[in-house]
Amino acid sequence: MRVLVAEDDEGLREVLVLGLTDAGYHVDAVERGDDAIDHLRWYDYDVAVIDWRMPGGEGIDVIDWARRNDRPTALLMLTARDTPADRIRGLDTGADDYLVKPFDFGELLARVRALQRRPRGVDAPVLKVGELTLDPVTHAVVVAGRDLALTGTEYRILELLMRRPSSTARPSPSMHGPTRPSPWARTRSMSR
Repeated sequence: MRVLVAEDDEGLREVLVLGLTDAGYHVDAVERGDDAIDHLRWYDYDVAVIDWRMPGGEGIDVIDWARRNDRPTALLMLTARDTPADRIRGLDTGADDYLVKPFDFGELLARVRALQRRPRGVDAPVLKVGELTLDPVTHAVVVAGRDLALTGTEYRILELLMRRPSSTARPSPSMHGPTRPSPWARTRSMSR
C-alpha cells in the first residue's frame, strides 16, 4: 500500500515515514502543500496523511484540490487544529478522517488500516504504451507479455513517464544508427 505524508515539521515527518515504513507501507513524504498536490496529481496513493499548516499551500487546500479533481486517495487530516469548527471544516472539505496532534501512533496506524478497507471507487486504469503495460494497483509491469522487475525508483519514473506520454521524448532514427565514441570520452584503466 502506498502512502503520502505531507508534513512540514521535519522531525514528525521522519517519525511518520519510519513508523509507516516499519508497518509495511511504501511512503513518499513532502513538506509543502504544493508538492503534495503534485504528488497526488502524478501518483496513485491509497492514503494521504496531510498536515493543515504547511508552506506552499495549506492542507485544507490540498484536500480541496484532491476532491475537485476526483482523486480516489483516502485523506487523513493530521493537525493540531482541534476545535469542532476545524474538524467540521476538514471533513466537509473532503477529509475522510481527522486526527488531532498530539496523537498515539498506534491509533494513526489503525485509522490508516480503516481507510484502506473502505472502497474508493474504481481501480486505477492500467497504463499502456505500445507493448508496455503498468498496473498502478498491483505495480506489475509487463513488456511484450513478460513480467519486468523494477526497483522502486525505476517504477516511479516509468509510471510518471507513462502518465505524461505527450511530454515523453520519442526515439529518433539517429539513435539507432552506428555508435561512435565521443571525442571527449577517456579510457580509464583500473590498473596503475
